[in-house]
Amino acid sequence: QVQLVESGGGLVQAGGSLRLSCAASGLTFSSYQVGWFRQAPGKEREFVAAIDWSGASTYSTDSVKGRFTISRDSVKNMVYLQMNSLKPEDTAAYYCAADLRYRRIGYYTNPGDYDLWGQGTQVTVSS
Repeated sequence: QVQLVESGGGLVQAGGSLRLSCAASGLTFSSYQVGWFRQAPGKEREFVAAIDWSGASTYSTDSVKGRFTISRDSVKNMVYLQMNSLKPEDTAAYYCAADLRYRRIGYYTNPGDYDLWGQGTQVTVSS
């Protein structure tokens, strides 16, 4: 069964850090683009960051630039989202997602571009 499982969420004070992890089963991340999205209550799911299939290129939304870093460990088949200098507005459920088009080139920030989703992990930042 192909699935993604996120972990690492929790409650943290503003200014703190968390590292989210995304583990895959039945799927090798090194062939697919992987993204992180988040969704706060009452809001639409929004793009946070992504890493391309090669692992050489990453991109992120402006609101997290300089604070969040996406990375991949191909040996462990894991994708991470390191989140530093967290703010209360970062509070949301965070999801990892995989674009299952093999080695697709380009930058994709729309949730509709991703086919496989994890169950999400909650991040709460207190002020």
